[in-house]
Formats: sequence, C-alpha cells, structure tokens
Amino acid sequence: MVLLKLILESIYMAFNALAMNKLRTFLSLLGITIGIFAIISVFTAVDGMESDVKGSIESLGSNVVYVQKWPWEFGGDYPWWKYWQRPQAGYKEMEQLRHMNTLSKEFAFMAWAQGQTIKYNSNSVENCDITLVSHSYADIASFNLSEGRYFTEAESESGYNVAILGADVKKILFEDRPAEGNYIKARGRKLRVIGVFSREGESIVGDSHDNTIIVPINFARKFMDIRSDQMNPLIMAKAKDGVSNAALIDELRGNMRAIRRLRPLEEDNFALNETKLLSTQVTSMFNFISVVGGIIGFFSILVGGFGIANIMFVSVKERTGMIGIQKSLGAKNYFILLQFLTESIVLSLLGGLLGIGLVYIISLAASGSGFSMPLTSNNIILGLSLSAAIGILSGFFPAYSASRLDPVEAIRANG
Repeated sequence: MVLLKLILESIYMAFNALAMNKLRTFLSLLGITIGIFAIISVFTAVDGMESDVKGSIESLGSNVVYVQKWPWEFGGDYPWWKYWQRPQAGYKEMEQLRHMNTLSKEFAFMAWAQGQTIKYNSNSVENCDITLVSHSYADIASFNLSEGRYFTEAESESGYNVAILGADVKKILFEDRPAEGNYIKARGRKLRVIGVFSREGESIVGDSHDNTIIVPINFARKFMDIRSDQMNPLIMAKAKDGVSNAALIDELRGNMRAIRRLRPLEEDNFALNETKLLSTQVTSMFNFISVVGGIIGFFSILVGGFGIANIMFVSVKERTGMIGIQKSLGAKNYFILLQFLTESIVLSLLGGLLGIGLVYIISLAASGSGFSMPLTSNNIILGLSLSAAIGILSGFFPAYSASRLDPVEAIRANG
C-alpha cells in the first residue's frame, strides 16, 4: 500500500511538473511521438501488406500443386537455359495424369492469351487477358459470379463460343446494363456472355479475374497453340482430403517422368509448384522490410530518448532546492528516484500514445481508401512497451543523480 501510494503521488507530481512546463513538455513529446509513429506505422503497414499478399496466395489453394515449365523458386546451380529448353505442360498430359494419379481429387488446365482487345459494339477493352480453362477449373479455383453461370460440361467439352467476363471488363463494355446473353468479339471471334465474375480487386500474385475473360480451352485450341511459351500453360492438381502436398508431389513427379519417358538418371524437365513456396518468400521479404523499418524507427526513438534525458537533467537542476527540502523532511532516496523516473516514464508514454494515435488515424484513412492497414493489439503493446523502456532508460540517470543529492548542498545550491 505504501509503494502504491508513492507511485500515485509520483504520477501526480509528474503531471504537475509537465503541466508547468508546457513548451518543454511538447518538445520532449515530439521526439518520442515521431519515433513511435515511425516504427509502429512501418510495422502496421507491413502487417497489412503481408496479410493482403498471403490472402491472395491462399486464394490459389493451399492443397493445389501446379505442373509448369518454370519453377516459382530458383535454387542450386541449375542453368537458366535448361529451364528454357523444357517443354510446356500439355492438355493431353493432364488427361494422362487424371487416369494415373490416385491421390488427386481433381485436375484442371489453364493457359493465357495476354494483351488482347475485347469489343462490344463501339466499346472496347485494351490489354485484357483471355484465360483458357478446362471444365474442372471451377472445382479448384476460388471465385464468385455476380451475374449468370459457369460453363456446362457440354459447353466445355464441345468448345462452345461462350465466355465469362471479369468485373472491370463488364463495366467498360456494358456499363450498368446486364451482360448475360450478349455477344462480344475477341481475336475476331464472337463469344456469347454467360456470366460475370464478382469484383475481386487487385492481387499481387495476379490471380484476380477483374481484367480477364474466361473461355473453354476446347474452344480456344481450335485456333490457338495452347502449348506456346507465350500462353504459359499449366496443370492444376488438387489433392484429395487428408492427402499432403508432399505425397501428391511425389506421385505427380513419378507419373510426369513416366509420361515424358525420362530415364532414371535424367533430371526433371518440369516444375511442381505449391503456394508454400510463395508464402515462404513473402514471409522472408516482409521480415527484411520489418527489420529495416525497425532500425530506422529505433534511431528515431533514440533521438527522442536523448531529448527526454536532457529535459530531465534540466528539471532536476531547476528543482534542486525542492529536492533538498523533501530530503530534509525525511524523503528517502528511492522516493526521489521514483518521482523523477515516473515523470520520465509518463512523458515517454504520452509521446507513445500520441504516436500510436497518429498511426490509428492513418489506418482508418487507409481502410477508407481500400488499403488494409490494421493497427493490431501486438503493435499497440509494442509501441507502449518501447515508450516505457525509453522512459526508464532516459530518466534513470537524471533520477538517480537527484536521489543522491545531499539535502544541505541542495538547499544551498538553490539559495
């Protein structure tokens, strides 16, 4: 109870001292505020970006393996020209895998024709992607339709001239009018619109449907080379429930080697990619950004800490006489130390709260503009902990010097 009373009394005296020197208090707060704002804003922005990127990666499917020409992660001494010489994934290879694999729930084939122009009457969309998909794409990919429906199996297998539009494509071509049932033109061919994707927003991994149209691959292969390098074809393999990606990859590797008739000592001429590779790279990248941001923020906080230390030394000098009177009336050394140390901590915490408040305001503004920047409880605790630590480190030596003053010398120094 005595200790609690001393702490409360120290806090009261600290606020009085801060209120009596408003300009000095403001300047001291400014350094800590800027420091905490710098470091917490970096961590908050990084958390938001990392969450968005990982959300985009997860939308690709954590239990999906992609059979492609190029790996998502390069390693070792494997020459790049060997990757270049690899054949692209083929539609027939997907069909062979479908019959050979026992651990896969579903397979789908995809390819892209990029930078295309889509027209409807006098309206047109430039630099649009035409995505060619097999029917099972809907069983693997994650998407919602705001209008219409997905392809029927007959439309996919027979290669009907039908298409599903991305939200941005639909907006430009049809504005607020329904798109379903109308005919558009792509690469000189007419396509009947049967659906529209819900708006998804931009994605750093490029899986958004907003600026693309989806057509059955059996329609596109009539007039396009779907194994061309420019089409970047791939096979998607989704694991059965309870089957690990590692097990699926092992089976796919063995079957792909058999399909391509590779001898035992020959290297794989295909890549088996999974979203875990991207997640690992993203985590490493954002950890590096956090470290760099933390170092910058640390120096900002350090400058604020020196500011508080200087102010506290000035405060001790100004109140030397009062310290002498307190000690002559029986105040113990620890009370004087606690009094000035509390003042330093309170000052630093106020600066930290202001810095966190600024980050919160910016996070609200960012959320309103569509950018995710959540101020998490971990970052708030980190900001307050750093503030308290700086307050202790900055205030300890001034508080200790005040506690060691001789009462007679202190009173005489002020006289």
